[in-house]
Formats: sequence, structure tokens, C-alpha cells
Amino acid sequence: MEIAELFPGREAQISEMQERLSKYAAVERLPLMERQTRTYNSRLAQELGKWAESQGAGEAFHREVYRTFFVEDGNIALVDELMRITQKVGLPTDEAREVLAAHSFAAAVDADWQRAGELRITAVPTHLCDGRRLEGFRPYDDFVWLINQG
Repeated sequence: MEIAELFPGREAQISEMQERLSKYAAVERLPLMERQTRTYNSRLAQELGKWAESQGAGEAFHREVYRTFFVEDGNIALVDELMRITQKVGLPTDEAREVLAAHSFAAAVDADWQRAGELRITAVPTHLCDGRRLEGFRPYDDFVWLINQG
């Protein structure tokens, strides 16, 4: 889905957010495509990510999903794309396909979503500390403020 279609009438806000994200990515030397115009349903990627965590490869999997989505503009809603990521991080694709077909980690993802709702998290990333929050990509000084306000 086009981001502008998902958030109609918020083009200026989206553009501002993308500029801020690009700025922070550059400071942290994180790879990032210039302008993202589409978004994809990440539910299957979340389920497979939970499985990858259970296999000890969660960090590698999440990093590769980031690269695929934010750098390569890959569609992380496609099973074939997820299998490419799975193989790249050294996990067995046959087992990954079974996990997705059975939705073996759906309950774990549902629990994460429920917890996010309870915490009123509506943006990714969101950082919480002693009841305070930071949303979106932020500079280091904002995290110092968040931690030191307790």
C-alpha cells in the first residue's frame, strides 16, 4: 500500500518524519533508502521473527528484515522474500515454511500486540522508561533526558 494512501492528508507530516529518519540514519551510519513510498503487512515477518528468536537467530533475522524493508524496498509480506531472509541468516527454510503455514508463533505476536495496546504504543520505535516515552527515531540526548528524568 502507498504510504500516502494509508495516511491521507498527512503528506507534510510524512515528509517531515522521513527527513528526520534520514538525518538520524546518516548520523548513526545506518543504511536507508532515500524515500520510502510503500508499506507492507509485516504480520508474517513478525511471526517468523518470533520463531527466529526461539532458534537463537532473532537479532540476525531482525537486522535482515530491516535491510530488506528499509534499504532494499523489499516486500516483507511475501513468503518468498521471508524465505530468502531466513536462508540468508542460516535458518532452515523448510521449517520456516511450516512455522508460517501453521502460524505457530501467532499467539506470541498477538500477546506482543496486546501488550503494546495496554502501553498505548502506536509508533515504532517507542521507548519507555518509568512511565515516560519517546516515540520515533531520536537523537542520543533525548535518551539521556528520558533516563535521567526519574
